[in-house]
Amino acid sequence: MAKNNTAEIGFEKEIWKAADLLRGNLDASEYKSVVLGLIFLKYISDRFEARHQELIDEGDGFEEDKDEYTSQNIFFVPQEARWSVISEAAHTAEIGMVIDDAMRLIEKENNRLKGILPKNFARPELDKRRLGNVVDLFTNIQMEEHGNKDILGRTYEYCLSRFAEAEGKLAGEFYTPACIVKTLVEVLKPYSGRVYDPACGSGGMFVQSMKFIKNHQGNINDISVFGQDSNPTTWKMAHMNLAIHGIEADLGKFNADTFFDDQHPTLKADFIMANPPFNLSDWGADKLQDDVRWKFGIPPAGNANFAWMQHMIHHLSPRGKMGMVLANGSLSSQTGGEGTIRENIIKADLIEGIVALPSQLFYTTGIPVSLWFLNRQKKQKGKILFVDARNMGTMVTRKLRELSDFDETENREKGDIQKIADTFTSFDEGTLENEKGYCAVVTLDDVTKQDYILTPGRYVGIADTEDDGEPFEEKMTRLTSELSELFGKSHELEDEIRKQLKSIGFTI
Repeated sequence: MAKNNTAEIGFEKEIWKAADLLRGNLDASEYKSVVLGLIFLKYISDRFEARHQELIDEGDGFEEDKDEYTSQNIFFVPQEARWSVISEAAHTAEIGMVIDDAMRLIEKENNRLKGILPKNFARPELDKRRLGNVVDLFTNIQMEEHGNKDILGRTYEYCLSRFAEAEGKLAGEFYTPACIVKTLVEVLKPYSGRVYDPACGSGGMFVQSMKFIKNHQGNINDISVFGQDSNPTTWKMAHMNLAIHGIEADLGKFNADTFFDDQHPTLKADFIMANPPFNLSDWGADKLQDDVRWKFGIPPAGNANFAWMQHMIHHLSPRGKMGMVLANGSLSSQTGGEGTIRENIIKADLIEGIVALPSQLFYTTGIPVSLWFLNRQKKQKGKILFVDARNMGTMVTRKLRELSDFDETENREKGDIQKIADTFTSFDEGTLENEKGYCAVVTLDDVTKQDYILTPGRYVGIADTEDDGEPFEEKMTRLTSELSELFGKSHELEDEIRKQLKSIGFTI
């Protein structure tokens, strides 16, 4: 199994390396659509070719019958758009035009993809020799060799995360780190019903929900997916990402602003997950003063955090649960009436739990964030679970931290994500014991005494430090003696630096 994983990761990295070659003088946001578009085109072609071969082998002459493909949720690829045509043209000057034409033809044959696929491969800034090399790479590696049909989905996700890293701040538009998405999904457990993300980016919440269902032997047909995003490029990426994972979703008729053009006005969702833009200002509050969604108070014009939260509460079904990522300011802010809105939501007993996350989880921002979990059918009425996870996670690069999944050891020790999810399960069952410095179950009365401030650190306290058994007097004698030695060394070094500077004519 491990060997197979290595092969797959190797393939993902190989594609990324090719993407980097192709980049040339294009910036990350431009070449993203080129690379992801190619991965998607290859995915469509592979699925089509496999079915095409099956129909040829059956020998009934139905291999060009579109219904034979669409009935199995496979996109129909017309003759001139097939990968064989693209790979033959790989090293001609027309390769860009051939790919653009293929995208147009596929859109024409498949309504679901209308206006979604990128058609910018013929532009002069894209080096056609490099483009041909990437086409070769796709042609030469057979996806099925890796024993995993999901390899292109995995590659799409891997490239998304690398583009997020390359784009830095701008990437917040389309990418939420996988470990944060997994944490939301593992706590909410979306087995069946309607799943909604009002700021869906490239669709990561939906992909992770499907993986969760598969991992727990559920049926992915038991959930239906709804989303929306205002950025046209991101909205198209989400369609491709979901199609590549075999997920049918309703992302609205077009990209649109969730506050002003709600694409799902009557939706009542059973699970809502979102990572909306942090602290969004100028979101149009003045034009939405009497909106039906502001049940707990009118959100301030300078910050949309509680507008997002109330939009989501408005769309919750009577048994609905939601999890969202919010900047830590929302836990304690009193600005522009935010304190009153938070107080009203707490009094309505909707908040199930708050998780303070560690820093450096995002490519895009250093802002400390928390996860809010709300539930219309709380089992622990009148109580809120606080989790302080700020010390969790492992630095995977100099700048980036990740919450661990299962530890890859023989005993399958629990990782950070599972620990948080299990803490919520125990809370739900009423068996959770408070753990100083990590978690606490707090009554609404106690939250009221804290002026409705929801910062977990206030409630969980500080973990006890282990006593090392060394008496205080002895420890202080030892430490002051070590410090005295270090001071002595620093004076020696200072003298040496003065001497060296003097020898080249400088005196200090």
